[in-house]
Amino acid sequence: MTRHVVRRAADLASAAPAPHQLPYPCAGFTRRSVVGEEDGSVHTGFGLCELAPDGTVGAHVHAYEESFHLLSGTVVLDTPEGSYLLEEGDYGLLPTGVPHAWRGAGDTTARWADMLAPVPRARYGHDTLAVPELPAGRPSRIDVRDPRTRSFGHFEAAQMDPGKQSQDLLAVSASMRTALLVYSGITVKPMVDADLGAVASTMFMVQYAPDGVAGAHDHPFEETYLIVEGTVDATFDGERYRLAAGDVAWAGAGCVHGFSHAGTGPVRWLETQAPQPPARHSYRFARDWDHLRGVLEDRR
Repeated sequence: MTRHVVRRAADLASAAPAPHQLPYPCAGFTRRSVVGEEDGSVHTGFGLCELAPDGTVGAHVHAYEESFHLLSGTVVLDTPEGSYLLEEGDYGLLPTGVPHAWRGAGDTTARWADMLAPVPRARYGHDTLAVPELPAGRPSRIDVRDPRTRSFGHFEAAQMDPGKQSQDLLAVSASMRTALLVYSGITVKPMVDADLGAVASTMFMVQYAPDGVAGAHDHPFEETYLIVEGTVDATFDGERYRLAAGDVAWAGAGCVHGFSHAGTGPVRWLETQAPQPPARHSYRFARDWDHLRGVLEDRR
């Protein structure tokens, strides 16, 4: 059974979006499904979306949770609570059952990554239904200090540098849990989490220092990785890959995987998890159990 998937940036760029009937009208919109139920995923749908400046995605609802991160361009998101102007670096959460629609904005095509949890099911119409159109209000910019936009946030690469933290940078964090985590040459910037309202998934940014290494381990949940910058060596169930910017990988529950920095410059990727990790035993490191096995054998 395959418990991991690796998609190369060049293949994703040249591949046509998989056709399927959408229950809502759209124009100038494409979504490339990178990870889905056809890959054996149960909890994770992951895709790369593009919307032309004059494009539209009609109002609809999902029977799953959707998180997104703007990679480039500008787009407007309409919801019953209001309309929001999203720009590069913005991210947010659309809870299950919340009506929403997208509108193109700016002068260039907008690109974003979306994470869907649990995975949409083709046999149930991709768990999506059309709803009446939403008012196209005057869009507001995201301000995480405003309670009306607490389901959104903004990421900047400078937030990954422990030595350059400031009140201005911290102000764009949506919760106390989005403080920077630093350990063993690895920094983690939480984005979408339980404090943001997510119940089925998480989304965060990871950066490795030149000596950053994550030893072989597995999880009781699925993970997806979109490489944003740099090069990383990755191992999934014994198979080795060198991942570069634009590549995407997925590790299913129980897949033993590890990472190490493979270049001289920074390496950074967008990571998702579904379902949300348990309070304990999220990581099962092979080295710990190998150590215990050796201790027990020595006592025989």
